Amino acid sequence: MSEDNTPAPAADTPPDHLSVDPSSPFFDEEKLRRGIGIRFKDRVRTDIEEYSISEGWVRVQAGKAMDRRGRPLTIKLTGPVEAWFEDLGEDAPVAKKA
Repeated sequence: MSEDNTPAPAADTPPDHLSVDPSSPFFDEEKLRRGIGIRFKDRVRTDIEEYSISEGWVRVQAGKAMDRRGRPLTIKLTGPVEAWFEDLGEDAPVAKKA
């Protein structure tokens, strides 16, 4: 049998842009509850605050520094980003820039 090369359904791939900050327009609690795995520059990262696959960047917390509203300061890092839903297991479809 040959492998099926059809793209995964949209419900099985994470969004292109997602944030863990509730005040962000890219915040989606339902998708975050499923668990998002992020690979940035060929390394799995667990400290990502926000990502954009199509633009090729992630935001991570900059140490323990806080802004004047008490939110953590973040820095933007650029590079290849891949994302997947962790609740789908080992063979989860990966969203990455084509």
